[in-house]
Amino acid sequence: MVEKLWWANYPKEVPHSLAYEPIPIQTFLTRAFEQSPEKVAIHFLGKEITYQELYESALKFANYLMKIGMKKGDRLAIMLPNSPQSVIAYYGAMYAGVIVVQTNPLYTERELTYQLVDSGATTILALDALYPRIMKVKKETALQDIMITSISDYLPFPKNRIYPMMQRKQMGVTASIKHAGYHHLFKEIIASMPAAPVTIPFDYEEDIALLQYTGGTTGYPKGVMLTHKNLTSNVQMCDAWLYRSQHGKEVIMGVLPFFHVYGMTTVMLLSVYTMSKMVLLPKFDAVTTLKTIDKQRPTLFPGAPTLYIGLLNHPKLHKYDLTSIKACISGSAPLPVDVQQKFEAATGGKLVEGYGLTETSPVTHANNIWERRVNGSIGIPWPDTDAKIVRVGDHRELGFGEIGELIVKGPQVMKGYWHRKEDTQATFTEDGWLLTGDLGYMNEEGYFFIVDRKKDMIIAGGFNIYPREVEEVLYEHEAVQECVVIGVPDSYRGETVKAFIVLKEGYTTTSDEFNTYCRKNLAAYKVPRQYEFRKELPKTAVGKILRRTLADEEKTRIASEQVQ
Repeated sequence: MVEKLWWANYPKEVPHSLAYEPIPIQTFLTRAFEQSPEKVAIHFLGKEITYQELYESALKFANYLMKIGMKKGDRLAIMLPNSPQSVIAYYGAMYAGVIVVQTNPLYTERELTYQLVDSGATTILALDALYPRIMKVKKETALQDIMITSISDYLPFPKNRIYPMMQRKQMGVTASIKHAGYHHLFKEIIASMPAAPVTIPFDYEEDIALLQYTGGTTGYPKGVMLTHKNLTSNVQMCDAWLYRSQHGKEVIMGVLPFFHVYGMTTVMLLSVYTMSKMVLLPKFDAVTTLKTIDKQRPTLFPGAPTLYIGLLNHPKLHKYDLTSIKACISGSAPLPVDVQQKFEAATGGKLVEGYGLTETSPVTHANNIWERRVNGSIGIPWPDTDAKIVRVGDHRELGFGEIGELIVKGPQVMKGYWHRKEDTQATFTEDGWLLTGDLGYMNEEGYFFIVDRKKDMIIAGGFNIYPREVEEVLYEHEAVQECVVIGVPDSYRGETVKAFIVLKEGYTTTSDEFNTYCRKNLAAYKVPRQYEFRKELPKTAVGKILRRTLADEEKTRIASEQVQ
């Protein structure tokens, strides 16, 4: 194995290995309550909740889960946007020993049915607006109890009065849902239950805390089994990497959805572990986010490239003060260097690219925030994380600069896939390394670079083309707001390159202009042969552009043309 050259690039404040405490996740909240009960834990659209209130509410929820018969290892689906309820329910489930199944509120009936059936969830907590959707699929699932809440439950006056009226008008929610049978109202649960301490025995290494479903961009979603060890170790790695941050003094911006493991770990878990204040928004909106940053003065802002791009391209960006932001780790998608530089100029803080997977809780690599970094790379492995580049197929380790598959080991690596033994075995090497499915290389200093996913690589006329390289060039064009590159069928080359582009407001250009531009900056075989301009690109909830959706659209279009 290539020596761990990246250690030479570690800040002196960050050890190569950490002394992890074998504690379950809920201990984070217990400690925060004991040490800082009056400190604000959550700011949500004007409403503030202290650590004492959060702790007591989580215990009330835990007691209610046990009251309705949920036992250790049972599954609770949480189908909520970022909100106090999502935090309370998550920690409440941890206290009760119940496994959380994070569920995207945007799921269709088909997607929801699949996840509920696969996980075997017996209880779900969801927004009232989602109740009709849940009832349509209930008979096909193991659901026994449905808990309902509203955004207005945790809004300050008068927003708590105005929101229901807006909801009825915009979403067609015409009547409140009363507590009866398997219906449970979250507001009533918190109002009626005692905040009695809960004692459940835990196995730190083996007990599953979370079933986090993969995005399904490469097939049917799989339930990733993340243990208390996986999650708590990754949080402590994150805290070590942010070595200039101060416990009890940071304000963390929570725009990334908690139903994605990235937002859950870097905001919801890290905030409580460090006794920080999390500022939550139920969804990303550029104006609301800019106003919130200006008023709440967050110091840490985990995000994704699309979030930063959305803020940078807002015409009124200059009217808001973003200088409170000290550090941002960008994940979920490659961070264009141009976006990094512009965001740092706008905030005065640091924005670096990180890397991870749902299967790794999620972070394995990141650039140094305040020390030397290499732009365009994913940085170096976090403490206690091993990584190497191997040849696809036989997993033979490759040398510096050679492109192969990135594989990793560490305490944050998943236990396996839920009820999918064969998939689990196929994802690990015989000696226990996790196969990431991403192609990359390591340079002679120990910095890692991702060139693309194995399945995204384009082979045109025998040449390997990595979409990210083409996208980096496109992002440097002044007219490009967002872009993505895919391979499309070509009768001569096998595949050819197609670029989908969203232009910045006020810009107009043509395919010919882009072709001329790309030919100046790329080898001829990498230049897109097709360009399509769109108003927006399909994305996951966390902002990752869905290449597969675009590829499927292309296949459908080509098949339709052939029929005609």
